[in-house]
Amino acid sequence: MKKLNVLVVFGGKSGEHDVSLMSAASILRAIDQEKYNPIPVGITKDGTWKLCNCTIDEIESGSWEGESNLLAENMKETPKISLLPTEKGGGFIQTPNGSVEEIDVVFPVLHGPFGEDGTLQGLMEMMDLPYVGAGVLASAVAMDKGMAKKLFEADAIPQAKYVLLNRKRYFTEPDRVLQEVEEAFGYPVFVKPANLGSSVGISKAKDRGQLMVAIEEAAKYDRRIVVEEFINCREIECAVLGNDEPIASLPAEIIPSHEFYDYRDKYFDGTSQFVIPAEISEEMINTIREMAIEVYGLLDCTGLARVDFFVEKETNRILVNEVNTMPGFTKISMYPKMWEVTGLPYKELISRLIELAMERYEDRK
Repeated sequence: MKKLNVLVVFGGKSGEHDVSLMSAASILRAIDQEKYNPIPVGITKDGTWKLCNCTIDEIESGSWEGESNLLAENMKETPKISLLPTEKGGGFIQTPNGSVEEIDVVFPVLHGPFGEDGTLQGLMEMMDLPYVGAGVLASAVAMDKGMAKKLFEADAIPQAKYVLLNRKRYFTEPDRVLQEVEEAFGYPVFVKPANLGSSVGISKAKDRGQLMVAIEEAAKYDRRIVVEEFINCREIECAVLGNDEPIASLPAEIIPSHEFYDYRDKYFDGTSQFVIPAEISEEMINTIREMAIEVYGLLDCTGLARVDFFVEKETNRILVNEVNTMPGFTKISMYPKMWEVTGLPYKELISRLIELAMERYEDRK
């Protein structure tokens, strides 16, 4: 059987660029080489696409960006990638030896804006190429925490109270905006950019001074900012896999080593503790799995997503926090860990995601 050419796209212009490199490296090391021919394509921090003739270690470390084969330079001699429909199919790769390879499926391993937010997905749709993960709508809505929260609210999905701020309005009339937040709920609060993930730009504020700093930090990443009430809770995550008939993994509990599960702890320190399956009642496990599938369907997700929950300690009330349509895929990331404990090993998970991409493409045709 002919191997499928899998375009593994990583990097990108978002604040989660480095996380993407780590995820892509893990996938490239584990992908089934008997079924798939992975073709790594990196997007630099300034948005340049390049075919990576480098080692996986160089991808993970970021040193691939220092190579000289930028696609914008000397297109006649440099390996090429076409991202427009051609007579050879939805797209092609010209390898260093001069051969032309058709792109069979795209695995976009990008986190955050310009990759997980529907922009790259729209390009794949225009190219008429199968791709792993959620479509344009689900990607865009899940990425925008403000819009996702409004959708949850409309469908009576339980969630924490929140206020959605506009960056320009905050800098124009900060005292009024701060007062609105304080009237909505007391301190402490969590502040985050509306369009970002991996805990980038998230802060906990315990008073007005810290709130101002937190808003200004989040404003570096997005023009819209979400402020949420503090919930004294356990943090639970659940992985979902599938298209029209999705399934949910056993949930996991995160026990942060810091005040909350932040960016550094997620991808570098690795000092937080994880309990898989979460040590909660069987009834709560079933409820969380059902809610994860419900939210997945509400956003019209396909392929994969990680649904994050809060379980309030005093009441055991279950609240939806957010949905990540391209969760981290590093060696310590929760999405593959949950599936491994549920019975689906990492290598098989990658293959299943590619199969789901092909199934969705054929179904749409």
